[in-house]
Amino acid sequence: MEYSALKKAYEAYLLLERGFAENTRTGYLADLEKLHLWLADEGTAETEACTDDLHRFIGELYDTGISPTSIARILAGIRSFYGYLELENLIPSNPAALLDTPRRQRRLPSVLSLEEIEAMIDACDAASPQGVRNRAIIEMLYGSGLRVSELCNLELERVNLDEGYVLVEGKGSKERLVPVSATAADALRAYMPERRLADTKPGEEGIVFLNSRGHRLSRVMVFYIVRSLAESAGVNKSVSPHTLRHSFATHLLEGGANLRAIQQMLGHESIATTEIYLHLDTARLREEILTHHPRNHALIHKSQPATGSI
Repeated sequence: MEYSALKKAYEAYLLLERGFAENTRTGYLADLEKLHLWLADEGTAETEACTDDLHRFIGELYDTGISPTSIARILAGIRSFYGYLELENLIPSNPAALLDTPRRQRRLPSVLSLEEIEAMIDACDAASPQGVRNRAIIEMLYGSGLRVSELCNLELERVNLDEGYVLVEGKGSKERLVPVSATAADALRAYMPERRLADTKPGEEGIVFLNSRGHRLSRVMVFYIVRSLAESAGVNKSVSPHTLRHSFATHLLEGGANLRAIQQMLGHESIATTEIYLHLDTARLREEILTHHPRNHALIHKSQPATGSI
């Protein structure tokens, strides 16, 4: 089978059988294209590549300075592709199965304080339709921990403010019920009159958050809104919609919420993904001890140079 036909069939498999989101499919296909170009230079077809070929391909990625995180993502796409070929009996075995995944350093997510989030909310212009909408956006990102894609695609019929929940479609088209905080519900109620007055474009009638032209907000636009409000509020941190999601989970954990409950609200498939907030909580605890424990204060004073004559 020629590469173009193979790629098209694999794309259909990712969509119809695996149910992967568009971003995941696009990433996997882009990684497959990298491998295809490299194999073409080697004079090797995808169905003829062996484990040694793939090892050399990964080795060249390392040589170009690509980060371990990016290489791990590319490896995931390659394994998926060759798993598909094996499933379709186009190859006898998966040559990518024995490839080692590079260790990825787990970074602790940036978190905002409650005061910083409230300052961002206060920065919304309550006198303008966009300001009312933006307040609802911040409240929903922080009050329910939604992903930015979940927020952009949120539908009116899936919002139940009387019961205090929204039904969102997360990764892999998986649906989950997410509780809505009282303040987020109030912000959404305040936005609804403005939403009803919007000149909605065809196909967007059921979408909650719209731009001034009646289209659903893009992820880039939400990022811009969040960053602009952070700057207006004087928040001197790198802030994105995901920062508000991280803050939601961290503040829940600090308040005593169960890790399993946080996992369900965030829509994490694995509890291991949610456990990063345990690491974050531990890091904050250590910082508190170093800052406030009296023995550490004594050590700080001892390390300071003496002043005056002896």
